[in-house]
Amino acid sequence: MVNSVTDYARLVVIHKTLGVTIFAVMLVRIVNRLTHRPPPALPSTVGTLERKLAMASELMLYALLVTQPLLGWAMLSAGGAPVVVLGSVRLPRIAPCDARLFWLLRQCHSILAYALMTVIAAHVSAIVAHTVTLRDRMLSRMTFALPSARRLGRPLRVIAGGDTKGG
Repeated sequence: MVNSVTDYARLVVIHKTLGVTIFAVMLVRIVNRLTHRPPPALPSTVGTLERKLAMASELMLYALLVTQPLLGWAMLSAGGAPVVVLGSVRLPRIAPCDARLFWLLRQCHSILAYALMTVIAAHVSAIVAHTVTLRDRMLSRMTFALPSARRLGRPLRVIAGGDTKGG
């Protein structure tokens, strides 16, 4: 909870820095996704409707995680405030200084924050459901999980540099 104006100012700096960081990470993620092989196919336990929902959810996550920081940056630009992140890095303005535009962008930034939290909650809920109830290794599809020994057809210690004879 914010207990003072000083705490509020510190949180705003953290918020701006997180926004810029998320934007940069998303740009790297998009370039990586476009230039590297796609993730593994969805497990067979995922039906047609779920596949469509998963694709829509992923697209919404990408769109919101790129749009939200841009809206915040444009909002600050329209408000006339300097856009400073990481304590001293000043970003250029990307919108004209205009009170009505600031208000509109602020409303959009707020509404999309709720949309982002909803999509994240739905995404996490689906992963938990797949991991706990279906046990279809959906979570490993999204992470850098080490392949299981069973899928490799040899003991895991081979990968770790142990017994190389497969026994």
